[in-house]
Amino acid sequence: MTAKVEIATFPGWAALEQEWTALEAEAASPSVFQSWSWIGCLAEERFPDPILLRAVAGGCVVGLALFNRRGRGLHLAESGDAALDAPFVEHNAPLVARHAPPGTEAALLRAAWRVPGIGRVVASGSPPSVAAAIGGRMTRQQERIAPYVDLAAIRNAEGNYLAGRSANTRQQVRRSLRHYGDATLARAGTETQAQAWLDALIALHEATWRRRGRAGAFASPFLRRFHQALVARTLARGQLDLLCVTAAGRAVGYLYNFRAGGRVFAYQSGLEHRPDEPQLKPGLTCHTLAIQAALASGMDVYDFLGGADRYKLSLATGTACLCWTEHVPAASLPGLVAMGRNWARSLLRR
Repeated sequence: MTAKVEIATFPGWAALEQEWTALEAEAASPSVFQSWSWIGCLAEERFPDPILLRAVAGGCVVGLALFNRRGRGLHLAESGDAALDAPFVEHNAPLVARHAPPGTEAALLRAAWRVPGIGRVVASGSPPSVAAAIGGRMTRQQERIAPYVDLAAIRNAEGNYLAGRSANTRQQVRRSLRHYGDATLARAGTETQAQAWLDALIALHEATWRRRGRAGAFASPFLRRFHQALVARTLARGQLDLLCVTAAGRAVGYLYNFRAGGRVFAYQSGLEHRPDEPQLKPGLTCHTLAIQAALASGMDVYDFLGGADRYKLSLATGTACLCWTEHVPAASLPGLVAMGRNWARSLLRR
């Protein structure tokens, strides 16, 4: 059996929510970025010209891919507008049922080229398999490593998480915990508490980025509204891990994490940095406590998402790859130009 992919008539957001959440329940370990919590958050603003591709097999929906059309481009799970896409999407891919016929994801992605008037397909924060399946010619490709902690492997080996880190990392974490004293981790349990902790996280996050002379991840009114709505949505669905670490009655930091498909996604943080006390490592401390809590609660992976930050690599047990790519038809003028550029680069490498 193979899946048949159709360019669907957009059914409206309420109907799509029902269809998406039903398929989400049938999917194999979807990321939070594939969930309706993320996809449906402020969707009418983020997807002004939505294009829905639907895969059907045996009379059942087995795959969905939501794009937004912007000019001649199709953007997977994004708008194509930099301001609206500022909430960073990762582990981005079509939503596919666990019982879907092999090749369903690839068929959904290839079908994007059948949308009338399309000359470009863009996928951000996707696994390499997504970039490979879209086809055409890549005119832009960026790869970022995504460090993670394999909690299932640690649990199966009956190992101690910190014991497997480098001597330097163990020393820094233990010294930091010792100086903080009795550091404790708590998880937001109500929306009122979660929104208050989000505000506190944003304040610490922005203070850190101001010291670096840059804007942070919550710099615009849209980003504030998006994350306030996302916190409410993910909390209601049991996907929010908004954590607060305190010591001696003072906040060490906040972690804005999500849970989905057996994974914890470490999305953002707000940390209290004390330059006059360099032995304190709020990031290492907060993530170590969160990792140990995720390990104890039976989660399989603690995912730091994209970026080769030093603290991520120090705490991780492995890395994956995420891709940001743009594709054009291979036989188009931009495709031929890209082919020539790639050919010239290959000659220079010889």
